[in-house]
Amino acid sequence: MNLTGPARTAEDVRAQAAAAKDLESLRACVSRCEACGLSKTRNQTVFMDGQGTRALMFVGEAPGADEDAQGVPFVGRAGKLLTDIIEKGMGIARGEITIANVLKCRPPENREPTPTEKATCTPWLDRQIELVDPAVLVPLGRHAAMHVLGIEESMGAMRARIHERGGRKVVPTYHPAYLLRSPGEKKECWKDIQLAMGVLGMPIPPRSDTGSSPASR
Repeated sequence: MNLTGPARTAEDVRAQAAAAKDLESLRACVSRCEACGLSKTRNQTVFMDGQGTRALMFVGEAPGADEDAQGVPFVGRAGKLLTDIIEKGMGIARGEITIANVLKCRPPENREPTPTEKATCTPWLDRQIELVDPAVLVPLGRHAAMHVLGIEESMGAMRARIHERGGRKVVPTYHPAYLLRSPGEKKECWKDIQLAMGVLGMPIPPRSDTGSSPASR
């Protein structure tokens, strides 16, 4: 079991994640991780963004090319839409919430992560959630939602309601990349975001009274 050097096995990942006392030490462990083949193809790891002062955490599935290049989650076109949802819709700064992914490395060609890759990387996310300690998790997209909730359902079956995971509320919604392809679903996504805001007691900005998605404006 390796607690100091690069994590080279799933057991190392579990041990190092459990031993991390704060987010910076966890980030350092993640940056050195060599527990799966993605460590050989990444440019850098993608740990998280934001400060989490609103007790809200968005969780995607895996970094893409832009994220791999910049080391920050959700910075491409989908990231801009997520920023619009947060800032134009919720009326808060992006930095007030936390954004992360299940995987900390980009799968080549943006392919879907394998079950082994997700299982190996999961302790990093689990410890991240423990340290950030959000009251509400918002998984973005079906794969992230299934992973966070530990179930296999359609997006339609999971969204539009509040789930629980380890005492935290979970409100799944569509991935911003899907909304770029299917803009008609933005209104449904905004309903989910308002549901999460309601759990946190956050006021809905008056301009959203029509029920339309501010991100579509």
